[in-house]
Amino acid sequence: MFRDEVGMTPARYVEQTRLEPAKVLMVTSDHSQEAVARRAGFGSPETMRRIFRRNLGVSPGGYRSRFRTTGIDQGTPNPDSDA
Repeated sequence: MFRDEVGMTPARYVEQTRLEPAKVLMVTSDHSQEAVARRAGFGSPETMRRIFRRNLGVSPGGYRSRFRTTGIDQGTPNPDSDA
């Protein structure tokens, strides 16, 4: 029934539900992978690594390296710009 309603198995749903906040934490915080895994609800950093690789094709560290924000708030206009 769950698969029919949601479009994925319960296990896959839980995996995706944990993956999204882990992705955000990896690029917006300096927390260790162990801390991110714990905060996102993974049982261990190894489980998180396995889920990242299976779903994204990259390790959590690789994901952080590729997608980490620059620290520049893109939503705030630059007072020195002409725009």
